[in-house]
Amino acid sequence: MSDNTPQRIGDYEIIRELGHGGMGKVYQVRNVLSDRIEAMKVVLPDLASRTDFSGRFMREIKVLASLDHPNIAALRTAFTADDQLVMIMEYVDGVTLADRLERGPFSTAEALNYINQVLAALSYAHSKHVIHRDIKPGNMMLTPQGVVKLMDFGLARSGNEIGLTITGTTVGSLDFMSPEQVKSEPTDERSDLYSVGVSLYQMVTAQRMFRATTGYSIMEAHVKETPRPPIEIQPTLPKSVSDLIMMSVAKDPTQRFQTADAFRNAVVQIRAALPQQAGETTATVMRPQSRPVPPSSTSQPSVSPPAENVRPTPSDAIAPPAPAKAGRGALLAVAAVLLVAVLAAGWMYKSRQHPEATTGNMTNAPTQGPPTNPPASAASTPVPQPPPPGAVPPNAINAPAAPAQETAPHTASKRSATNASPSLKPGGAAPDSQAQDQAAAALAQKKLLDELEKETDQLDSRAAAAEGSLNTLEQQMHASGYGLRGDMVAARANMRNDLAKAKQAMDSADTDRARRYLDLAHREVEKLEAFLGHR
Repeated sequence: MSDNTPQRIGDYEIIRELGHGGMGKVYQVRNVLSDRIEAMKVVLPDLASRTDFSGRFMREIKVLASLDHPNIAALRTAFTADDQLVMIMEYVDGVTLADRLERGPFSTAEALNYINQVLAALSYAHSKHVIHRDIKPGNMMLTPQGVVKLMDFGLARSGNEIGLTITGTTVGSLDFMSPEQVKSEPTDERSDLYSVGVSLYQMVTAQRMFRATTGYSIMEAHVKETPRPPIEIQPTLPKSVSDLIMMSVAKDPTQRFQTADAFRNAVVQIRAALPQQAGETTATVMRPQSRPVPPSSTSQPSVSPPAENVRPTPSDAIAPPAPAKAGRGALLAVAAVLLVAVLAAGWMYKSRQHPEATTGNMTNAPTQGPPTNPPASAASTPVPQPPPPGAVPPNAINAPAAPAQETAPHTASKRSATNASPSLKPGGAAPDSQAQDQAAAALAQKKLLDELEKETDQLDSRAAAAEGSLNTLEQQMHASGYGLRGDMVAARANMRNDLAKAKQAMDSADTDRARRYLDLAHREVEKLEAFLGHR
């Protein structure tokens, strides 16, 4: 844990930080009363007073409190502590599907299995009139038992809520947003199903559905561009799965699956048909390594059947014979290894039979003359006495010069001067020491303020550039009928507010407060720059 991590909040002991974002931090914690391991989500102290963030956090608490499903991370409780909003959730041990995706695409069977579980969770949530609105692999946690838990309902909306989305803004993650989310139109359950389709697209291809690099171009692609069919990227993908994905990401909501149950039924049917489609499923990265296959005499690569459905036979345990071309070299290598082994064994046997041959000469050899430095125990070693003045100590000719002895008079004189200075004035400290300390502190404070002021000027320039580009983009998007993302609107407002507070703190020479608000402003500027493609 970092030095800034609290040791305990309420009845919960902090174990480690699991992650953090723009709203707050998530910790792994232990309830000191029950010893149960939980996950704790805490809103950042500086954001707790902002109505938009605290309102979103409170909505997440209420939405999760209404849900109880094995594929949804459960809410345990919520409370306030030291003016902070705290949410205690089920701790899910595992990795997100986004982390798992970094190792390569999923097999078809794996991907359909995990998406089936996500759709089961969405079917339940939708029946409670809860729309998630931020479906993506990063919000799907996979346990070691293969169970998928849907997480992060921070953007979820209940059917009876109004005013959650700011007028003319959009919410969600860019790569997974539905066209109606991009255009700030009313959304329903089919928007979540679009995001599920995009997630499945990434899982089976290990590629983003659109290759655009800026926020605006990604949003425009969701509205206008037809994605490349996933079977063109992953030729081993069954056509039925490719068609399923293309239907789920249709631009028009009426052309998609209308319910999570309908989507799920299609997934189940395709999964049931997979064993009859030999060679169409790709092998999972998680499977054990199969035995090596000798190279074929032809130059064309062959496609091996999937490893998941192959039951090993006793003959599979027999290694294939080595190629004939390598026979002579292999025999020579084996002979060399055997020769080295025989020589090593002989040497070990001889050393065990005649230990005196190796150690006796050293331990039993007679000493020639008196030893120069005879060994002695710590108890019997006499303490050397300093030689009398003017005498030459023994072995002085061979002893290296000791710098410490040469500088001892100087050190002693310095030490005497140092020890003498406090006694110049009765009472302890020298007369000018306090003034010197105050002058040094003032100089350090001035230097820190100068550095903060320089950093503020640089951040001001970046903020102005980001805001100018964002304003231009917002005008273009409004002209095209799109709305600017809600989190970008909030980031712009927070950036202005944090910079203003940082400048106020510097005017009052409060460097700690200035540092805190500059760090917050940095985060908001970086969000905007990433969205605009400035970095």
